[in-house]
Amino acid sequence: MAASVAAESQPSEAGGPNHGLRIFLIWLPLSVAADLILYFVYGPHMPPGRMSNTAQSQQFDIKVMSVLAAPVMIFVLVFAGYALIVWRRREGDDSDGPPIFGHARIQATWITVTAVIVLFLAGFGTYELAWPGMAGAGGGEGPSPIWQPKGHDFLEVQVIAQQWRFTYRYPQFGGFETTQLVLPVGRPVQFNVTSLDVIHSFWAYQLGVKADANPGVNNVAYTTPQQTGTVTVRCAELCGLWHGAMFDYGSVVSVSAFEAWATHTEAVLASVTRMLPPYASTYDPTVIPNINAAMAKAGIAGANGYYYPPQDPVQP
Repeated sequence: MAASVAAESQPSEAGGPNHGLRIFLIWLPLSVAADLILYFVYGPHMPPGRMSNTAQSQQFDIKVMSVLAAPVMIFVLVFAGYALIVWRRREGDDSDGPPIFGHARIQATWITVTAVIVLFLAGFGTYELAWPGMAGAGGGEGPSPIWQPKGHDFLEVQVIAQQWRFTYRYPQFGGFETTQLVLPVGRPVQFNVTSLDVIHSFWAYQLGVKADANPGVNNVAYTTPQQTGTVTVRCAELCGLWHGAMFDYGSVVSVSAFEAWATHTEAVLASVTRMLPPYASTYDPTVIPNINAAMAKAGIAGANGYYYPPQDPVQP
């Protein structure tokens, strides 16, 4: 293809058109227009939005990759359309096309451009993974995060997944456990994500947070909510028959509203909290019945909390 473009990009001996220049002049304004629309018009509405610093970072990454991808896609479409219109077979023309072999300039340009794009994306991706370390990475980083937010005023929220429900413990408020995910706006949050049975995945969509929930593992993720509103939480890992029904909704509220909710919930669930095992980063099978009993007393049903140890060859 590159050789064909090279050959056609040069005027013929008979003074024919410079097809390469034509293609370039069609491609350039379309690419500029597409990039401007993608970045400035559609960009602010790209998922996952701007509800948190991690979501905002991910939206920026998607915008940059879209801006890089659009000119490539437009070139493919322009070239294909130009070829269909200009170089299509004419009625009665059964001749072969000219034999073309190589073109050093086109080959060097193609290799250089693609190498620059790939190397840029490698550097950009590494930087974006490391830079959120200033604000905390929204993806699960395991029990010992490499990139952590600055400061230490984190709101800790433990996400406990089980078939087929998420519950949340707030260790800074007595360790109560609830099905309600409520976060204060503007305060860094540390999610400690674990599971009581099989592998799940905690996906707080609007926050740009997604961390696997594995039994016996504390998977840490960070975010700082920047806007109040509703958060959709889903399990993003096939976890059994009712995987599709394993979702709920959280909310980001003002600091005062959060403090009032947390204090009230801590008092209301005090008797249930006393039945729970002490707060820990993970829970072994011996304490899961206690958790289930407490949840039943709190009126939380629909989560079995069965635990499948790694050495168990058969999972019920």
